[in-house]
Amino acid sequence: MAEERDELRELYPFLHGGHKDPTKETAALLESVRQKAGHSVDVKRAFFEQNAQGVVDAAAAIAEVYRQGGRMFAIGNGGSSCEAAHFAVEFLHPITAGRPALAAINLTADVAMLTAVGNDVSFEHIFVRQVIAHGTKGDGLIGFSTSGNSGDLLAAYARAKVMGLTTIGLAGGDGGRMAASPDLDHCLVVRTDSIHRVQEVHVATYHIIWDLVHTLLADDRGNLGGEGRP
Repeated sequence: MAEERDELRELYPFLHGGHKDPTKETAALLESVRQKAGHSVDVKRAFFEQNAQGVVDAAAAIAEVYRQGGRMFAIGNGGSSCEAAHFAVEFLHPITAGRPALAAINLTADVAMLTAVGNDVSFEHIFVRQVIAHGTKGDGLIGFSTSGNSGDLLAAYARAKVMGLTTIGLAGGDGGRMAASPDLDHCLVVRTDSIHRVQEVHVATYHIIWDLVHTLLADDRGNLGGEGRP
């Protein structure tokens, strides 16, 4: 116990009437940056080494949705709702010259809809209702969850599968219920318990998927809309 108290006193001297050592604090913070950056790189490397084919398969599935005239819908909660928004805007507003805008709808954007369904029915149905209203056979649904256990995503996947949508999930940890669900056609799992590392890999993954989709659709661009940004 005495040893633990000494360690705490060294870490947090200001809690014990002491003062911080700026030099030691700066060194500790720099080491923290080094370790976190290294961990981020290691997690990304491990994920893509293990899931390269899965990433290609997910991109091919999305390309087929667009090739058949379908749209992508994106869903997620909290920080993962930002991933859904980011995914959608990448396809809607391509920043690479010569690549067309592709239909992608962020189902987390309508606050009135989300709160109405959450309040009147249940939170689990916030995406189901939108999939029913907007989705048609041949569309695609992609969802982001750091745990893989989001009930509202799982409910949306179940409905989407019945309706004939292509279903894709990006999860973390052990993949949770998403990895085990028969309602997902593709599920990519970032196997770490760090939510931050999971989200960082998700961003890299859908950026790569975006690029692969456009590569796969290169021969079909004349049928997919405009010429992109100049």
